[in-house]
Amino acid sequence: MARIAGRFRRVEPRATARAFVLGLLSGAERKNCWQLAEQAGHNRPGAMQRLLRSARWDVDEVRDEVRSYVLEHLGGDGVLIVDETGFLKKGDRSAGVQRQYTGTAGRIENAQVGVFLAYASEQGRALIDRRLYLPERTWCEDPERRSGSGIPETVEFATKPRLALQMIEAALDTGCRTSWVTGDEVYGQDPQLRAALEARGVGYVLAVACTTRVRINEDRTVVQAVAAAATLPPDAWHRQSAGAGAKGPRYYDWAWVQIGADHNRCLLIRRNPATGELAFYLCWSPGAVALSALVRVAGIRWCIEECFQAAKGQVGLDHYQVRHWISWHRHITLAMLALAFLTAVAVSTKPTRSTDPNRPVRSSDPIHLTIPEIRHLFGSLLKRPASSVKSLLAWSIWRRCHQAHARSCHYRRRLATSSPI
Repeated sequence: MARIAGRFRRVEPRATARAFVLGLLSGAERKNCWQLAEQAGHNRPGAMQRLLRSARWDVDEVRDEVRSYVLEHLGGDGVLIVDETGFLKKGDRSAGVQRQYTGTAGRIENAQVGVFLAYASEQGRALIDRRLYLPERTWCEDPERRSGSGIPETVEFATKPRLALQMIEAALDTGCRTSWVTGDEVYGQDPQLRAALEARGVGYVLAVACTTRVRINEDRTVVQAVAAAATLPPDAWHRQSAGAGAKGPRYYDWAWVQIGADHNRCLLIRRNPATGELAFYLCWSPGAVALSALVRVAGIRWCIEECFQAAKGQVGLDHYQVRHWISWHRHITLAMLALAFLTAVAVSTKPTRSTDPNRPVRSSDPIHLTIPEIRHLFGSLLKRPASSVKSLLAWSIWRRCHQAHARSCHYRRRLATSSPI
């Protein structure tokens, strides 16, 4: 918290921000303003709500501190990973919400979509940047909706790959040392993103669809990626691990095919040994690299899914109940800070070397401290004494009064807009 203290102009929001982050690290059932205020011992959620909406502090400056904090603790020459995640919502007033596909639900749902940037190294992984995706027609071209949700006039429509590139360039401009960027098909299919990374000398391993057309052979024949894989001889495939999974190394068969005239540009193909299912990646690097290097980067892409799981399950990334543009960014950024703290603690608790290198590893030895375990231990240490009956009842009465007022407003609005039969 000392790192971000200077980003607050007054002591009151600074203290509230500390209570907010401690609440995110606690065992509170839901990490919204109501429950975080009760967890902090406040009488009302007003201070927490003001922190997210009207208090004067620069959320992007705090985001920059989160990024530098992560880079300091996870070491250099990691991999930048881009991906989006959905936040299921009701209604139509939350900034950026509409019916759209989200992998969170696996179908089209009413949701907001956030594009995120993660940093992963051998030490660990964490989220370092975020952008809220605004659909073009339903939001960017609707001044009334924009104004109602507090979207700044300077914010224009940007595709998800464009938002990803903005975050990547911001990380590189602030001194992030990385040789690779990876992402799924949404980003691999965008030629502008690939060209921008090449212009900055940053290699990439980006997933693409099986129908992607590539140039192979000396005569530069254009074929679909799946057709290029079908022509490979058996000895072109190599069994390699894409990294450690929950149940052991993730072994796949891998092959690569040079595409175009650039010797450092290739199509990487992954085959599931059990099902034969294929996945394809467009790869480029400023210098010659081994197949194992591309396989490592392709396998690291799944780290951002682990970040989403930890952020939503441990620090309430998706527990917010806000509609405003600035409120969304403030909640998300403070949740990223809480996740970064847990990641830094996990890194610091890993032993640098065994006290006895000749001692064999036994199955009874505990694994390294995980983020969920650290959050549980930290939350237990911060657990407040049992609230008095008077305090519990006061919060119960306040919640029920607030809910009664909200219900009354909804009924009046419905009756006013409904025509008699």
